[in-house]
Amino acid sequence: MAAAEVRHRTVEVASGVRLHVAEAGPEDGPAVLLVHGFPELWYSWRHQMRALAARGFRAVAPDLRGYGDSDAPPGRDSYTVLHLVGDLVALIADVGQPRVFVAAHDWGAAVAWQLCLLRPDLVTAFVALSVEYHPRNPTRSPVQTLRAVCGDGHYICFFQRPSGDDHYIAVCSGLPPMLPFWSSGLPRAALLQSAQGSEGVLSRKPGVAEAEFGRGDIKCLLKKFYGMRKAAPLIIPPGKTLFDSIDSDGTCPAWLSEEDISYYAEKFEKTGFTGGLNYYRCIDLNWELTAPWTGVPIKVPTKFIVGDQDLTYNIPGVKDYIHKGGLKACVPNLEDVVVMEGVAHFINQEKPDEVSDHICGFFSKF
Repeated sequence: MAAAEVRHRTVEVASGVRLHVAEAGPEDGPAVLLVHGFPELWYSWRHQMRALAARGFRAVAPDLRGYGDSDAPPGRDSYTVLHLVGDLVALIADVGQPRVFVAAHDWGAAVAWQLCLLRPDLVTAFVALSVEYHPRNPTRSPVQTLRAVCGDGHYICFFQRPSGDDHYIAVCSGLPPMLPFWSSGLPRAALLQSAQGSEGVLSRKPGVAEAEFGRGDIKCLLKKFYGMRKAAPLIIPPGKTLFDSIDSDGTCPAWLSEEDISYYAEKFEKTGFTGGLNYYRCIDLNWELTAPWTGVPIKVPTKFIVGDQDLTYNIPGVKDYIHKGGLKACVPNLEDVVVMEGVAHFINQEKPDEVSDHICGFFSKF
C-alpha cells in the first residue's frame, strides 16, 4: 500500500522496549492487531492493512521485538512467550480500546494463541494463519516432540543449536564474503572469530543458524526462504546446510516484487536474524513457564486458515489433529477451518485478497 496511507509511530512496552508500529484506517475504527511471523515484518500485512482500512477497521501492525525498527533486547531469555504476550498487552492498552480483533501468521500466530489463552478478555475474535494451536504436553517438551516426530534434522531443532559441530564450523569458515548479519555490524571475519568459543565451536552468539542466514546475499536467501513450496516438513539432512535443504531455486516468488524483497533485506541487513531465532530458542523455556495453564482451553471465537502446501500443515499427525476433532477440543469456539489449495506457507502474501476477505468477513460478524 502507498506509504502515505500508513502511519508509523513508536510504542514503549515492557522494560523500556520500544516497538515500531504501522497503522492504517480510521483511528476510531475497531482495532485489528496484525502479528507477523519469521522472517517477516509489519510489512507482511500490507495487503490486509489496505483491505481492513477500506472496511472501516483500524489496522495495527507492529514489528515484534527483535525485528525491523523495534528494539532487539540482547539475550535469548528476553524473548519468552510471556515477554511477547506482554508486548501485545501493552500495545492493546496503547490502542485505547478495551478489546481488539487479532489476525496472526506463523510465529505471530503462536504468540497470539498464547494471548488468547492468557488474556482472552482482550480479544474479541482471532484469525490464525498457518500455525494451529497445540495444547501443552505435560510430559514432553515441544523440541522433544519434534525430534520424536521429525528427527533432529527438523529446522526448529536446527535453530536450537547454540554451538556447532565440525561440519558447521567448516561450512562457516568456508563461506564466501557476505553482508553483515549481526546487529553489531561486524564483518564476517570478526563475526566468525567472536562466534568461536574456547573449544573452537560456535557459541550462542551468533550461532549456527545466524551463520546460515549470513552465508550469501541476503536478498537471494530471503527469496529462497519465501519460495518454499514443498508440502513436507523442512528437514536438514546430515551434511547439508539449511538453505541447501530448501526446495526453492532462489527466484523471486510471483507474489513478491523486487521492491518488497528490498524492503525486507534492508531491515534484516540492519538487525540480523538473532531476534527472530531467539523465539525458536525459547520454545522449551516457554513450555516450562506455561505449566500453570496446562489443559486450559482457548475460548476466543476463532477461524483457522492454512495452505495445503504449507510445511507446518504437512507435519505427520497435524492434518488429523486439525480435521478430526483435536483442534476443536482445545479451541471449543473454533468456528471455521479453511484449507487453501495450492498455497504454501506465506499465505497472507501469496493470496492477499482471499485472506483479506476471510479476515474482514469473520471480524464483521462481531
